[in-house]
Amino acid sequence: MTPLSSIAMSAYTDLVRLLKDDALSAVPGKPMLKQRGDKAYWYAPRRVGTQMRFIYLGEDNEDTRGRIERIEELRATAKERQAERSRLVRLLRAEGMTPTDRATGSILSAMARSGAFRLGGTIVGTNAFRLYEGELGLRLPLGGMANTGDIDIAQFEKLSIALEDQVDPGLAETFTALKFDPLPALDRGRTWRWAQGGSGQLVEFLTPAFGNESLRDLPALGVSALGLNYLNFLIAEPIHAAAIYRSGILVQVPRPERYAIHKLIIADRRRDGAGSLKSAKDREQAAFLIDALAEDRPDDLLRAYATARAVGPRWREHIANSLARLPQTKAVLDGLGA
Repeated sequence: MTPLSSIAMSAYTDLVRLLKDDALSAVPGKPMLKQRGDKAYWYAPRRVGTQMRFIYLGEDNEDTRGRIERIEELRATAKERQAERSRLVRLLRAEGMTPTDRATGSILSAMARSGAFRLGGTIVGTNAFRLYEGELGLRLPLGGMANTGDIDIAQFEKLSIALEDQVDPGLAETFTALKFDPLPALDRGRTWRWAQGGSGQLVEFLTPAFGNESLRDLPALGVSALGLNYLNFLIAEPIHAAAIYRSGILVQVPRPERYAIHKLIIADRRRDGAGSLKSAKDREQAAFLIDALAEDRPDDLLRAYATARAVGPRWREHIANSLARLPQTKAVLDGLGA
């Protein structure tokens, strides 16, 4: 494993911070707090015609409150931050960090502008794996385990309903502008996949399922999504990441330790068999992340592993079957006291 330089690590941290500043300060209106049960959430009211729209800003926490207290200052310094973000991206490229390719970057940028990630959309799959480079401070290996033409976005169905906000412009409009076509689904009128002619890019929307893996609606994103079991574990407590494209894109990805353990489960569960190329790729990604996390974040890794195994026997079986094919990875986990 090749670590990124301390210069790159510092620049990446600064880039994420500036992107988070921009994400909040770019929303017009005076933020207000809404209480829901035992949690509070920030919204910005905005008049649209004769109606009031409430734009979701995020859950109430120390980080968000600090930015809201400085919101006028952040709005006044937007141009300076834009220039600094561009400088940081140039620095990260020069330090050897892998940039997001143009096709993927243009899609993620358009989705970010619409509010898809602000509203809880989380990148999953290999595009999320590629974005762990800055988070972990490691250069990703070149080759099959980091290659993909798919962009998978997941969101909790209950969250999508509870937010009472939605992307603007709609994602169907966004994808049409990028020359994506909706792919037909078994449920007529419910689109959860779009394909871009020529580039081979495919965008899919997913949501956690608990038994029946059927299509569900995600009103905040304005799309349908395929329900998948085990996905709830993956996208719980996601983190922000910066895609290295233009002056940076703020996105949301799963925690790397949850991603690693989830890949062990999915590798064994794939319908095309545990010996398939996709399953092999899952195991490669899991092994790479587990090695990295065992070195720098062993407690986080151990907690995710224990949480998944505690769910039930089927979860433990999938994990054990994958680890049987990864004896070195199993030894790493066993060495953590798992």
